[in-house]
Amino acid sequence: MSEKLSEKLKAMLNLDNDIEDGLEMLQDKCGIFGCIANGEWPTPLDVAHIVCLGLVGLQHRGQESAGIVTSKWTHEPFSVHRGMGLVSQVFNEPIMMTLKGNLGIGHTRYSTMGGADNAQLAQPFVVHTAYGTIAMAHNGELVNSQALRERILRNGVGLTTGSDSELITQALSMEPPQQFKQFNFERSNSMNSMQSSCDKCATNSQNGITNGHSEEHHSSKNTTVNPYAQHHMSQRDSDFVARILHLMSLTPLSYSLIVMWDECIYAIRDPFGNRPLCLGALVSSTTQINSSTLPSNVDGWVVSSESCSFPSVCAKLYRDVMPGEIIKLEKNRKPKTLAIVPRPEAAPPAFCIFEYVYFARPDSMMEGQMVYSVRQKCGRQLAIEAPVALGEGPSNGITNGETSFASSDLIVAPVPETSIPAALGYAQQANLPYVEVFCKNRYVGRSFIQPSIKLRRLAVAKKFGPLSQNFIGKSIILIDDSIVRGTTIGQLIRLLKDAGAKEVHIRIASPPLHFPCYMGINIPTKEELVANHLKAEQLAQTLGAASLVYLSVDGLKKSVQSGIKEQLLKEDPNYEEDVMAERIGHCTACLTGQYPVKLNF
Repeated sequence: MSEKLSEKLKAMLNLDNDIEDGLEMLQDKCGIFGCIANGEWPTPLDVAHIVCLGLVGLQHRGQESAGIVTSKWTHEPFSVHRGMGLVSQVFNEPIMMTLKGNLGIGHTRYSTMGGADNAQLAQPFVVHTAYGTIAMAHNGELVNSQALRERILRNGVGLTTGSDSELITQALSMEPPQQFKQFNFERSNSMNSMQSSCDKCATNSQNGITNGHSEEHHSSKNTTVNPYAQHHMSQRDSDFVARILHLMSLTPLSYSLIVMWDECIYAIRDPFGNRPLCLGALVSSTTQINSSTLPSNVDGWVVSSESCSFPSVCAKLYRDVMPGEIIKLEKNRKPKTLAIVPRPEAAPPAFCIFEYVYFARPDSMMEGQMVYSVRQKCGRQLAIEAPVALGEGPSNGITNGETSFASSDLIVAPVPETSIPAALGYAQQANLPYVEVFCKNRYVGRSFIQPSIKLRRLAVAKKFGPLSQNFIGKSIILIDDSIVRGTTIGQLIRLLKDAGAKEVHIRIASPPLHFPCYMGINIPTKEELVANHLKAEQLAQTLGAASLVYLSVDGLKKSVQSGIKEQLLKEDPNYEEDVMAERIGHCTACLTGQYPVKLNF
């Protein structure tokens, strides 16, 4: 290791540094939410408040800015309010009164492109075009943003920000090549003919909701999905979908989009399904709902980055938006799949695996399973792979072979809060007591630069208070979800030891981070990732831990995918492995360097 690199690493792991919000923690890019009311318009439903509450439920996905755009009628201008800060800081009752509408979309932002602290970058973006006004909210990051930017500029379009989300709005404004228009219209006619005799396309006469359905209904699981299959599409719809398809041809990933146009909302997910997106129905608390049954009393439809935002607006999860799917939401109709854009041949889905590890709220449902349950499975798998055995040596993860424990001396504890499910899973699998050792102060902001080493060392205590009576004289297996630079975990180890812990073993419920992410997560450069400089044993010694072990990549994938496979086999015990492989896939690029697409930079 060079002297220069050693100095950089020393600075990275300096345990006298303050813990800054966002410095050690990974950050996802954004949260998006939309709502459209059923029934007669103008609606009695308070769409703006529903969108606002939905954004509050997604606040963990972005805290820099927030915005809401609502629409009453096509011929009236959109109502728009955007601002810097948390949702509760951007919106108040007088502002909400100006956002009355029958449909609306919202966005809460954490920047990975274009810069932070810039009100111009607050979304949703609104653009006026020859065929109507469009509002768009984006979660993700385009992997080919520079090439797309150059292409749009060559077309004579001016850009006002460095955001890749602005590129999406401008691409939607571009006139699509004729091939998309012709292909759409022909496919639409073909699908309409195929559906004309389908009883599931009948209209429910009680409430006027058309029981449309997805492409899956007309194709068996062993049949390749028609790449641009569209349902009951007017020429105007076809023209707009042509613009969406053109956009999707210009950039492979990463994006989940909510677009508002012409009294409709469109939910769009890139063909790899890299960022999450799901649909919900506004129904009573006693109403049962799933993807195969829909009640007649649906007050409206919502679409969100995560299902955790649904209970607060009296909505229930309907289903995930499929990778590559374009869904149209309009009043008094069931969500309608307009197209499903395929991935390149043989490419599996690439849903971000770190949604399960860290980003998503634990009460969210993703791919048919609760995030909390997956994190518990990660903890169980970690206990299998990396036990702390009593009195055994380094082969079992203990660096001091002479150490021995009484069973009551060994406890399992989480770093609050995302690591709690994994710690519970580890404790259950290892048959060890689960004990909380930290009380986290949620109201501490960014730390000021302290004038002395002593005060800097106290910075960690502002955010984490040791529950010392729970662990004095005991050995702690401390579970964390991930390590980026190593600064935070190092300070926590020292805090526990200073408060009376006998020793601290670190277990990480995800593999080591080795590569940056270019798809919407601010994973730093390779040089800033501590796993690229120190092996686990070296890092443990540097941080003062008795041992440190990460969950394996295979262990993480097993924990995430086992539940999905069980669901598919429950649907059909004869589910073929190759078909299952087409349905299940997760992006592990930050762990393995294997990106879903080739990166040309």
